[in-house]
Amino acid sequence: MDRTIPKEEQQKKHRRRIMLTVGMTILFLVIIVYGVSQLQPSVSEKELAVSTVDIGMIEISINASGKVAPAYEEIVNSPIDSRILEVYKKPGDSVSVNQPILKLDLQSARTDYEKLLDEEQMRLHKQKQLKLNNQTKLKDMAMQIRVSEMKLNRMAVVLRNEYFLDSLGAGTPDKVRQAELDFKVSKLEHEQLCQQYENERAVMKAEEQVQELDFTIFRKGLSEMKRTLDEAQIFAPCNGVLTFLNDQIGVRISKGEQLATIADLSRFQVKCSIADSYIDRVSQGAKAIVKNGETVWAGTVNHVVPTSKDGTIDFTVQLEKTDDKTLRSGLKVDVHVIYGVKDKVLRIANDAYYVGEGKYDLFVLKGDHLERREVVLGESNWDYVEVISGLQVGDKVVVSDMSAYKNKKELKLKNK
Repeated sequence: MDRTIPKEEQQKKHRRRIMLTVGMTILFLVIIVYGVSQLQPSVSEKELAVSTVDIGMIEISINASGKVAPAYEEIVNSPIDSRILEVYKKPGDSVSVNQPILKLDLQSARTDYEKLLDEEQMRLHKQKQLKLNNQTKLKDMAMQIRVSEMKLNRMAVVLRNEYFLDSLGAGTPDKVRQAELDFKVSKLEHEQLCQQYENERAVMKAEEQVQELDFTIFRKGLSEMKRTLDEAQIFAPCNGVLTFLNDQIGVRISKGEQLATIADLSRFQVKCSIADSYIDRVSQGAKAIVKNGETVWAGTVNHVVPTSKDGTIDFTVQLEKTDDKTLRSGLKVDVHVIYGVKDKVLRIANDAYYVGEGKYDLFVLKGDHLERREVVLGESNWDYVEVISGLQVGDKVVVSDMSAYKNKKELKLKNK
């Protein structure tokens, strides 16, 4: 026989069911909220580089890539076609001026030089022979002129005698005319010989001058070859360190091929390149800052190449302190060339995120999370970037690399 359940007991059971249902619902909601919170991307605040927006001055600069190079270096090229016989040094060795570096094979060059010495003697003898022949020919012509002059004088005497005899009536007009004709012919022959003598002498003089000039040119070539032979004994042209040396014994080398490079590693400069669109912002004498990590050197632009190559221009920066022990040849550095100053501008720290003027999506700290915001940035220097819009004084902006979260609007902070 069924027993009737008291009403109070039924109400207690009903309340327990309601409380159980509400508890399960709350637990379910907590699980959902927790799951969503765990799915939301988050970053550790300790790993972020944060900059606070403030107002201040910016020395405007443009960024260029640079490489540290010796302030002075000299390239040694081969003066002749030859081959390497001996090597006395190796790359990295210190050398002093006139110290031998390597030896070239000069046998064929010496043979050619000795042939030219023989040719020089032959040319000298030919020159002397030409002068002797010209002198002999001119003397012969001078003798002919003297004979012609004597003949002309004799014809003049004959003509005067005929005039005298004719005046006495002892001569004839035919003899006078014949004497006049002979005198005129002799005079013309004499004048012709004199003119021929002058012409021949001028021609001979010009011929001798041409030969002398040709001989002078030949001797200059001979002196150049002698100098080339002397330079083929490869010596260090200055004090320094061998940064390059062709030390392959027996290898054939061509005239003008690089044999060695000697650099002064006690002083350095920076060789830089930048897009040619910035040519109007780089000028000789402009101040520059050279950075490698936390190390900073001050310098001055001392040379700008006026022509563009592959869309870039090259320039060099002379460092104020060139003997810094931390400098080394080939070190890659960042170079900031200063070309103006802006005062009382909004600014944030410069870091890897900045690649030039324009719009950026930066993350700003908002309580326990980061909020992505569109920001317009302007000009910069090595420390700061100008903020044109999107940020206010006091905003804390993440300036470290956030490219992994470029599609996220918000990020949760961990370890807050």
